[in-house]
Amino acid sequence: MSDILKERIFIAGSSGMVGSSIKRAFLRIGFCKNSLSENLLTPTHSELDLTNYQQVDKWFQKNRPTIVIIAAAKVGGIFANSNKPFDFILENLKIQTNLIEIAWKNNIKSLLFLGSSCIYPKFAPQPIKEEYLMTDQLEKTNEFYALAKIAGIKLCQALHIQHKFNSICLMPTNLYGPGDNYHHLNSHVIPGLIKKFHFAKNNNLNSVNCWGSGTPLREFLYVDDLAEACLYIIEKWNSKTNQILIDENGEEIFWLNVGSQYEISIKDLAHKISTTIGFKGEILWDKKMPDGTPRKKLDTSKINHLGWSAKTNIDEGIKLTLEAFEKEIKTQKIRD
Repeated sequence: MSDILKERIFIAGSSGMVGSSIKRAFLRIGFCKNSLSENLLTPTHSELDLTNYQQVDKWFQKNRPTIVIIAAAKVGGIFANSNKPFDFILENLKIQTNLIEIAWKNNIKSLLFLGSSCIYPKFAPQPIKEEYLMTDQLEKTNEFYALAKIAGIKLCQALHIQHKFNSICLMPTNLYGPGDNYHHLNSHVIPGLIKKFHFAKNNNLNSVNCWGSGTPLREFLYVDDLAEACLYIIEKWNSKTNQILIDENGEEIFWLNVGSQYEISIKDLAHKISTTIGFKGEILWDKKMPDGTPRKKLDTSKINHLGWSAKTNIDEGIKLTLEAFEKEIKTQKIRD
């Protein structure tokens, strides 16, 4: 623990749901007790445009981080991905390539890149192992976002092969938690359902319409569990000099799955959220809308073998997320 407290940590995307959670995790371990600006670097978008190469390059030279965490990304649900594919692939490629190349040029000690479970094929065998990457076709509804994330992983891997650059990529399953995006079209499933059922209850509606059939199975991970995984991997990895992580078979690890190992159907999830909120009406399913991948559950045996596992169950996570949502409404800080 003491070694990592000596580092200068740059969290790219520290204002988003994931970045904010990672920032909280570092503060929980006593990071930067004396001066937040000296050791935990969390510039806002107005302070640093990550898509601007020259800005990022100058910022690195001035602030000299030793460890970089890339939590910045343009994200969204099925509707947003399907309707703005150019925006998703271009912006994410710019952010990733700028940060990864400039981090390498500035000789940082290590870089952690956060990807997504959507990198895996639509019909990958379940649970999904890391080696299933690029073995079949992607899910069309988020193909362009997935391609950008795959490019980020492969860029890190190529830099290690050619220049021995220290990087590790974490592939989280579907995330949710405080600070999520609740936009009615661009949100992911849990924040979208929370907002729908919360509105329906407060407005005494008799029914709520949900997308698709409700049959797909999904695994969800509370965002603070992902943050703890990032902290755990950085601490474990930081104890090794010029060496990336090794799995139980002695193989180098370039990316790791991060999940809860619990899956639930979208229909059961909707009922769970509606019950937690106290909505008593009917739940209707619009089967004309896309379902996305039929099932997606990650094999997390590699990261579990390294000593990490998720702690927050789905019921507790939904309760904590709902509490945060209601607080965000009251303080007018909701992202929608």
